[in-house]
Amino acid sequence: MTSPDLVGPHIETLKPYVPGKPIEELRRELGLDDIIKLASNENPLGPSPKAVEAIEQKLSGLHIYPDGAAHDMVQAVSDYHEVPREEVITGNGSDEILTMAVRTFCEYGRDSAVISKYSFAAYGIRCQSHNLDVRWVPMDEGLKFDLDAMAEAIDETTKIVFIANPNNPTGTYVSGEALRGFLQEIPDRVVVLVDEAYHQYVEAEDYESAVEMRDVHERLIVTRTLSKCYGLAGARAGYGLSTPELIGCMNKVREPFNCNAVAQVALPAALSDEEFVDRSVEVNREGRRALEAGLKTLGTLGVEWVPSQTNFLLVKMPVEGRRVFDAMLHKGVIVRPMAGYGLDKWLRISLAEEEKMQRCVGALKDVLETLTSEVKL
Repeated sequence: MTSPDLVGPHIETLKPYVPGKPIEELRRELGLDDIIKLASNENPLGPSPKAVEAIEQKLSGLHIYPDGAAHDMVQAVSDYHEVPREEVITGNGSDEILTMAVRTFCEYGRDSAVISKYSFAAYGIRCQSHNLDVRWVPMDEGLKFDLDAMAEAIDETTKIVFIANPNNPTGTYVSGEALRGFLQEIPDRVVVLVDEAYHQYVEAEDYESAVEMRDVHERLIVTRTLSKCYGLAGARAGYGLSTPELIGCMNKVREPFNCNAVAQVALPAALSDEEFVDRSVEVNREGRRALEAGLKTLGTLGVEWVPSQTNFLLVKMPVEGRRVFDAMLHKGVIVRPMAGYGLDKWLRISLAEEEKMQRCVGALKDVLETLTSEVKL
């Protein structure tokens, strides 16, 4: 229990973000050598080769502070999206853009935010840490965003709305038509942040990036990350696109040297590595096919999953997800329990190469057969 005079209730009750269990930690705990991590939606192919080459050339200069304006990163994003530099902001992963948006546009302790119940945990954490009134909106059937309910939750105190498209941890998405309608409906004064961390993996024909909707709602921020499809989770490289007015305001609160020297050379190289992106998407497609085929064989054990447009599947267990997670660790397979989202029976499983998916399904079958037999006894 924290001393009552140390922090306010909004910090005392805040549940911090819990990342996926590292391979090194499991190796120390159980002494295992053959471990696969399917918990953090990382790229199984590793980082973009072009980014690796750029990073290697930069290593001897790490004693020099990075460019505080991240000029080359900004220019690379500007060229990639064909937008003016003034409409680009870069961050220590796209997570930092979320933080900057809350700090910039929301008045501490006075404004409210609208967030869908089962969307990325970081949104709620950022807002609660800024002492905002968070309006949690239930999801629709199939664990999809209920945009109508989100629009109804907006009132005169609402300053920001978060939409992950496609969404983590459900893997579901919002169609282009639905998102456009939502942006047209809500008040112009409300900032809408659309997080497109998993954009490259989407195959749905009716999906449309919010980058193409920036003329629909003026106070729109679209974020992207290079942690997923580009394989640069460890480099922490992300960016946001918006109007010069919003970007200018966010730059006022941006930390000095917020983008490290490695990220500043990795991002431009990775954005140019189209061959690697294509291969990453193909491996992801093959992995999804393999995992879904394996999960179908576990249907008699009560396994279900949500159709996904990302590089993971949200899978429902017949027993408490945490029990399955713990048992899977002993088989050297790290997945992600979803109890922190209120999804007690669910696990999130990252997609990878076919052989890893087959190993995951085999381990899951053994674990569920043991756990369900214990329940029957």
